[in-house]
Amino acid sequence: MGVPLRQQVAVGTYLMKQKLKGVDKYPLVLMLEPLFRCNLECAGCGKIAYPDDILNKRLSVEECLQAVDECGAPMVSIPGGEPLIHKEMPEIVAGIVARKKFIYLCTNALLLKKRIKDYTPSPYLTFSVHLDGNQARHDASVCQDGVFDIAVEAIKIALDKGFRVTVNCTLFQGETSQEVADFLDYATELGVEGITIAPGFSYEDAPDQDSFISSQTAKELFRGIFAIGKKKKWKLNHSSLYLDFLAGNQQYDCTPWGNPTRNVLGWQKPCYLLSDEGYVDSFQEMMDTTSWDNYGAGKNPKCEGCMAHCGYEATAVEDTLAHPLKALISSIRGPRTHGDIVQAPNFKPTTATLKDIPVKVEI
Repeated sequence: MGVPLRQQVAVGTYLMKQKLKGVDKYPLVLMLEPLFRCNLECAGCGKIAYPDDILNKRLSVEECLQAVDECGAPMVSIPGGEPLIHKEMPEIVAGIVARKKFIYLCTNALLLKKRIKDYTPSPYLTFSVHLDGNQARHDASVCQDGVFDIAVEAIKIALDKGFRVTVNCTLFQGETSQEVADFLDYATELGVEGITIAPGFSYEDAPDQDSFISSQTAKELFRGIFAIGKKKKWKLNHSSLYLDFLAGNQQYDCTPWGNPTRNVLGWQKPCYLLSDEGYVDSFQEMMDTTSWDNYGAGKNPKCEGCMAHCGYEATAVEDTLAHPLKALISSIRGPRTHGDIVQAPNFKPTTATLKDIPVKVEI
């Protein structure tokens, strides 16, 4: 796992406190989106379809820090849009660091070289750079040539200046296990702390709907990747059981409250990936009013095929706490790459028929 011991201890302590207090639903990572505006127009992105009046909105420093305090999660992921566009991002980051929360500042790195002087290296701050594979694959994914080279240069600069740096890789249709394995080798050689990897979520508003990968294909792809990586030293920034889930060896329900989202429209129900289920004014209202049982594979057609870490990493963490020996064995052996693949439940809409309508007979 590509996570420093300090962070592991802090998060582990937080988790144990929730268990001792008997809390059933608690956040693990706050997804904080201070803006939707981006300097790229990626084919698989669900954000760029918003009208200009929404794209021009920004959360203030005060709103961001209030969200951090409301939520209480030990980690904060700041995606977007492109966060480095936000003029007050250095103040937002400084305020979160002062609270000793671990920040993953997600960026496509186009502005990182220019803006890096605005930040100070800290064990609480990580630049999470978006790289969807090797040069050709990544530039095709972001629909612009040259972005890969800019991102790699920025990664090297950030590392030289003493910043924590990870890579965030999203997989789409057409990948091969060997191509992904070669990319993981390359990212590891760059010296990044860890690599986050997951199949892309099929945003309804994304321009290119053909690029998303089915869950069955994704599981087969990951089995191939992990088979190649048996003797590699990749630092994958995930729990061992989430990686086992990606390889089709675990059947998990989604834990959408594990990564609650606060953005320019409010607290988003139920998760970072579903943008049209409604918004509320506070974290507690979101927790209290969201119909959590209505979401996840087999429960909602919008959730079909989703294997994203924002929904399933928290489930894997819960499983780790409940079955530490199972998690330890998985960590030592790595994900199983042969045998039956666990099938995700399919959504089956309920349709009422005449026999389902109760009849009351009065005499």
